[in-house]
Amino acid sequence: MLRSAIVRGCHVFALLSLCLAPSAPLRAQDLVLDEIVAIVADRIIVRSEIDGLVQVMGNQQGLPYTDELWHQVLEQVIDQAVLTEHAKRDTNIVVSEDQIDQSLDQRIETMTAQLGGTARLEELYGMPEIQIRADLRDETRDRLLAEQLQGQKINTLRITPTEVREWFAQFPTDSLPELPEIVRVSHIVRYPSISPEAEREALEIITAIRDSIVADRSTLYEMAQRFSEDLGSASSGGRYEDMVLGDLVPEFAAVAARIAPRELSQPFQSPFGYHILRVNERVGDVVDFSHILINIDQSKSDPSEAIAFLDVLRDSIVTYELPFELMARRHSEEETTAEIGGRMIDPSSGERDLFVDALGPEWKANTDTLAIDEISYPSEVTLLDGSLAWHIVMLQRRVPAHRVDIETDYARIEALALDDKRNREMRRWLDILRGDVYVEKRGKALEVINGPTAGN
Repeated sequence: MLRSAIVRGCHVFALLSLCLAPSAPLRAQDLVLDEIVAIVADRIIVRSEIDGLVQVMGNQQGLPYTDELWHQVLEQVIDQAVLTEHAKRDTNIVVSEDQIDQSLDQRIETMTAQLGGTARLEELYGMPEIQIRADLRDETRDRLLAEQLQGQKINTLRITPTEVREWFAQFPTDSLPELPEIVRVSHIVRYPSISPEAEREALEIITAIRDSIVADRSTLYEMAQRFSEDLGSASSGGRYEDMVLGDLVPEFAAVAARIAPRELSQPFQSPFGYHILRVNERVGDVVDFSHILINIDQSKSDPSEAIAFLDVLRDSIVTYELPFELMARRHSEEETTAEIGGRMIDPSSGERDLFVDALGPEWKANTDTLAIDEISYPSEVTLLDGSLAWHIVMLQRRVPAHRVDIETDYARIEALALDDKRNREMRRWLDILRGDVYVEKRGKALEVINGPTAGN
């Protein structure tokens, strides 16, 4: 367990993560004969629900179907239902309609992105998106209630240094994994100037697309599927539904707010490139729209201004011993890292210690030549969003490849130990909660696989 958790940099606390994740129902031809497999208070759990979750887990994590996995998923769904029942009894736990709406938006957005568009989502569910939202609303409320109750129990848990060391000591030294080189870095980013030629080329393409639509030679749906470079909507004909204007970039929101419904906009520019836009429906500040995006070719950009700026900034930091963090906040054009003083973090775990190999060759070439607290000269980099930029990098920590060690890797081990403690405490607490809720298992749930009990 320690080997896989540390090497992959993920936490071991995963209770309920499967049944709280977005999922879609199985198609009728994929289902075996349906049956009730469990009842928790007034919540009925059917076999197809568990089959669907097992299928999603298999697709996402590459796990083969086994009866043991099926039973594990069932137990997690029962745990969630028990949590929800207790949360409903607790008058101090309240979920607002706004919270439900926000969670639903995130869930629909995630599923749409995973499936390749709204059309595919509606095809899979066999109903329009508005009905999908309605069907998921009660489930979303129950999930949020369960999360609140769970959070009250585990978020206050802490772990002492003694507990961390005792937890780590249970693993034999020869079983501990070797970790690759780790670095801690910050950077300041500047984007190259887009060349007039690249802007003109993108504008000409989007204008030609608009002319074709206006002349009725093609539809916006067809042209979006063929040419739009917004990967999140191209497959669904460029359509986004129920988008709040405040969530859109200002340049896009301004057009979406003023254009008449069903009218095709003139080409306009946003930080992403050139667009044309049609509002299908607008109610207050919520819009349903379709658009086409043509990116500006960044390979034709001019980096000279960005490089010169970073050269001067680096000299100023080194000469006058200016705080790198302060300069990053003031001058970096990558907003996500500028807000935290230029610090690079693992987006999946929030950790600052990063594996050099995972950063890629551009970063490795930089960090290999730097001493601690040294700042690199400007170099080109591909950012997490895929855009090209130039940056200067400060190396703040380097740990050579090594066997996991409590002193060197304390923060990482502490997080794993805390997650394990939360797992154990959550399991103990859920066993107590189950004793106060009616739980009955039926059918396939009564099969005994590697020791699961047949009932409560």
